[in-house]
Amino acid sequence: MERIKYGIMSLLMAVAVMQGAHADDKPIEQLRDFLKTAHSLTADFRQVAIDESGRARKASEGVFYLRRPGKFRWNYLKPFTQEIISNAGKVWFYDEDLEQVTIKKMDQSLGSTPALLLSGDIDLEDNFILEGQGSDEDMTWIKLLPKNEDSGFKYILIGLDKGKLGGMELSDNFGQLTRIYFSNLKINTPIDDGVFDFIPPAGADVFEE
Repeated sequence: MERIKYGIMSLLMAVAVMQGAHADDKPIEQLRDFLKTAHSLTADFRQVAIDESGRARKASEGVFYLRRPGKFRWNYLKPFTQEIISNAGKVWFYDEDLEQVTIKKMDQSLGSTPALLLSGDIDLEDNFILEGQGSDEDMTWIKLLPKNEDSGFKYILIGLDKGKLGGMELSDNFGQLTRIYFSNLKINTPIDDGVFDFIPPAGADVFEE
């Protein structure tokens, strides 16, 4: 279970400080437009954990699926096989190596995966203060500051590449930083319902919170 905890914690919590940027409504409008028009998407992703010196520590790769409202799936393919699936108000976390499944209610999982921010089940502006951060790494960035002090993380950055999702950077209250880069993004293409179904494999230990 340790790897799944690490993957999830670092996944949605990580930080990158954008310096010299001024608040700007245009990036925020771009994010609103993207969330309004992107009803589904698929993408490859690369997730990197950053240490205190700014060096990449651990990296993982996989495929991401999203269909609003409330459905998403992270398939981690390298270096370990893990899955995170959201459907019907619950989120399943599956670690193949450990043969363990953890199930959480959607409202208990905001700190568990950044996909919830994109799923349509979380109202960003009800839960976060949004600030435009200018451009860096060829992307336009928006900072999300949680209004709830018990959220578990300091802030989240969402990066848009030409108005489309390009990356995320997340920082938790323990100083852990994670970056997620998206590629081969496909928006509003049909996704089979079965992608968002999950049945625990035979023999797996199941824990429901």
